[in-house]
Amino acid sequence: MRVISGIYKRRRFEVPRSFKARPTTDFAKENLFNVLMGYIEFEEQISALDLFAGTGSISLELVSRGCGRVVSIEKDRQHHAFIYQVMREVKTDKCIPVCGDVFRYVLRCGEQFDFIFADPPYALKEIDQLPDLIFSQNLLKTDGVFVLEHGKDRSFDAHPHFVEHRAYGSVNFSIFR
Repeated sequence: MRVISGIYKRRRFEVPRSFKARPTTDFAKENLFNVLMGYIEFEEQISALDLFAGTGSISLELVSRGCGRVVSIEKDRQHHAFIYQVMREVKTDKCIPVCGDVFRYVLRCGEQFDFIFADPPYALKEIDQLPDLIFSQNLLKTDGVFVLEHGKDRSFDAHPHFVEHRAYGSVNFSIFR
């Protein structure tokens, strides 16, 4: 896992081979953040939510780029521990790793975020409901951005908050506002 930009640029972290997580590729991550620069400036006041955080790659990238606060939700205890360990290694308190179920967190969350990223397992049966859930729970601030990573077999073009779709190899991102 490599950090693309920011204060931790070029730092690498070895993800254990035993992990089930499918980290967003460096190529896709770099291109996504290039697109996001047109939507949002990652700075101290920005708060972000990383759902299905996996290895914490996106959370680390957000902290590296200057986000003031990142909440990472990951259900798998090993993955959560890895995220926690990486954040301790870079000596940041700007990321709050939470070990728990994404859907329970979203339903109970009482705050809004400037940026939300979700990278669920592509085969997750509730994946189509994620955009509706994010917007019905009012988790996104006005002018906030929600990005959903998904497989090529999904399309969110008809969603009322859909803005654009980007594909980088087998990685697809749908962007909502």
